[in-house]
Amino acid sequence: MTGQSAVDVLICGAGAAGLTLAIDLARRGVSFRLIEKRDKPFHGSRGKGIQPRTLEIFEDLGVLDRIAAAGGPYPRQRHYHDDGGHSDSEIMEQQAPIPAEPYRTPLMLPQFLTESILRDRLAELGHRPEFGSELVGFEQDEAGVAVRIVGVAGEENVRVRWLVGADGGRSFVRQALELGFPGRTLGVRAIVADVALAGLSRDIWHRFGDKDMQRQIALCPLAGTDLFQIQGPVPLDGEVDLSAEGLNTMVAQRTGRNDIHVISVSWASAYGMNARLADRYRVGRVVLVGDAAHTHPPTGGQGLNTSVQDTYNLGWKLAAVLGGARDRLLDTYEEERRPVAASMLGLATKLLDDLKRGEIQRGRETQQLDIGYPKSSLAIGRPTRDGGVLAGDRAPDAPVRGAAGQSMRLFDLFRGPHWTLLAYEANRAALPPRCGLHIHHIGEGGDIVDHAGHVGDIYALRPGDWVLVRPDGYVAAILASAEMAVLQRYLEEVGLGRPEQAQP
Repeated sequence: MTGQSAVDVLICGAGAAGLTLAIDLARRGVSFRLIEKRDKPFHGSRGKGIQPRTLEIFEDLGVLDRIAAAGGPYPRQRHYHDDGGHSDSEIMEQQAPIPAEPYRTPLMLPQFLTESILRDRLAELGHRPEFGSELVGFEQDEAGVAVRIVGVAGEENVRVRWLVGADGGRSFVRQALELGFPGRTLGVRAIVADVALAGLSRDIWHRFGDKDMQRQIALCPLAGTDLFQIQGPVPLDGEVDLSAEGLNTMVAQRTGRNDIHVISVSWASAYGMNARLADRYRVGRVVLVGDAAHTHPPTGGQGLNTSVQDTYNLGWKLAAVLGGARDRLLDTYEEERRPVAASMLGLATKLLDDLKRGEIQRGRETQQLDIGYPKSSLAIGRPTRDGGVLAGDRAPDAPVRGAAGQSMRLFDLFRGPHWTLLAYEANRAALPPRCGLHIHHIGEGGDIVDHAGHVGDIYALRPGDWVLVRPDGYVAAILASAEMAVLQRYLEEVGLGRPEQAQP
């Protein structure tokens, strides 16, 4: 293959994962195209839970307030008993925010609304998905990828430097790479349908037939809409009538009530549940993200969130390599994210087993705040640290003040595509400025004031410590002033350049 690349990155698939990556690349000034073989946006609710860690990512990407305004909290659930009674309970643990964790409760927002907000954000950055454009073939060499795209104007041949497959569980990209997708079929088939419905209150998630996979059905009011989502297991074989009439029959049979009426169906699907994980996430200049790399049961609201976090991990690494960092930096994407997906598949499968027994409650394990990369080759720190935050951990938030007295948070300092270095009562002049690195001095004479002591306590810092935070909000390193040479080498390895290359 020869020829100049048309863009740096081609993203195949404009769902939540592809849109998140596109936003991240756009704010970094990376050239890309985002294609989607569907003629129009997906319009179903499918992934409706947004976990606290994803809310933090959406804050960084500039969409959190819109997400919160469009969605709402999970309602209490009502279990209807065969004797005619019922009992109410919380689905999610209700936890108040703390300084380190400003978001501790999941938010409900149907997937089609989440993706609409992400598309609006992408448009603000000057880009739009190309609907009706399908990737039909590609070949790669050491310098790039030649791709064939079929769109409304016919077929085109384009050369790109990197190809990202964000094209779902039946990924064309993964299949073209001939990658294994081992796992298992879970022996459960279910329906999910977004419907206009009468006869039920909208302040409760209604559940019938718990513990009975033949009768179980749930009707959940979808935040941000006038719709309900119907969920329920169905036989493994045979056609399922997903029309309003068919769903009315199913609802009446499983609830034993004739006062619940499905008026119309906005979207519906019957699907078999699987748990599968791709053998590899990267082959040369082609990378997989989201459901293209892992597929799972929907229990626990992990899928969309894991997919968003895949691309949040990948975006800054792609940009760094395109900017001159060593190609091996991209190896850490699979190194860090594949074990997370493996763990998520185990959790979602366990929660599916719980659901079969009628156990619905969700705890901290689903919130993804404790996900980290402590064994990553990108995590360096003092092995003697025995408390507080460690390299590879999610970087906690904390309230601080600017030197001028304004109230701030650490997340305000982290927000954006840059790296952040916190000098805790250390000599900021010990490290010259570098392009892409924001340095803040916390302490006397510094630009940031730890007025309540939260930073020092949460991170367990000692005077002279340096905390390096990655663009995706994870701690890369915690080092003492005597280890500045280690920090200097690390910064060069991740593409931040030598001090003399930095802009004043």
